[in-house]
Amino acid sequence: MFTIAALYHFTRFDDPAALKGPLEALCRAEGVKGTLLLAREGINGTIAGPRAGIDAVLAHIRALPGCAGLEWKEAEAAEEPFGKLKVRLKKEIVTMGQPDVDPLAGTGHYVAPAEWNDLIRQPDVAVIDTRNDYEVAIGTFEGAVDPQTRSFRDFPAWWEANRERFHNKRIAMFCTGGIRCEKSTNYLLGQGVPEVYHLKGGILKYLEEIPEDQSTWQGDCFVFDGRISVGHGLKPGAHLLCHGCRRPLEPEDTGRPEYEAGVSCHHCFDETSAEDKARFRERTRQMKLARERGEKHLGGEVS
Repeated sequence: MFTIAALYHFTRFDDPAALKGPLEALCRAEGVKGTLLLAREGINGTIAGPRAGIDAVLAHIRALPGCAGLEWKEAEAAEEPFGKLKVRLKKEIVTMGQPDVDPLAGTGHYVAPAEWNDLIRQPDVAVIDTRNDYEVAIGTFEGAVDPQTRSFRDFPAWWEANRERFHNKRIAMFCTGGIRCEKSTNYLLGQGVPEVYHLKGGILKYLEEIPEDQSTWQGDCFVFDGRISVGHGLKPGAHLLCHGCRRPLEPEDTGRPEYEAGVSCHHCFDETSAEDKARFRERTRQMKLARERGEKHLGGEVS
């Protein structure tokens, strides 16, 4: 059994590059895989490994400057969710492209999962899903606004074009684990929105704590690991992943004519060239050969 830990923490790292080597070495020594992003604004990522390994890495991160208050969300998986380890240096731990946005300077009001339903049912509250379009497509909260953005970087432009829709409204925002809301709520406060709220711990914490018969969540939640999606109680969903475009698929989508395992789906068939598809076919062939040899092909990891 593998332990999965999803984490983020905003803090000030004067020299993120100096933190990379020791963190990466510890992960490798402890058999921990996944992705960790380091930037001057903090750390973000999802990792998986044996229980003792995850505990060791989390203890190391909590000892980093300003990270004593690190919080994370855990789940378990019977199969290894990641094929390799990536510890990367970035300009932002979640990319919004707004240099004036600083969650450490202030965010929206945190709302516990137990209080979320009451808030979003209020008539003067507009609920906004800050995730990407392919995430929203498989599940969201009842009545939530879908900005239909392809990346988080697109959110500020969407807000600027639609802000008049939310005149005299309180804004409640949510995302998978909370990190995008840290930035988006700070952004809205900077845009003059007086009352902004966000779901503490994100969708994952809500699905963990709120019983299905009391839930206002509809569908599944996309996650960036081998589970692809989870539902109430964080039980793995039925979704598959298109390895051509990394979008989630319903099981019945594999019957569409555009679907080719490891190559394309109905979302991306017209987005990739013949050369792209040939490259994906070769990758799929190499993965199959690796499996037949009892090896793990790194190109098959889900990121």
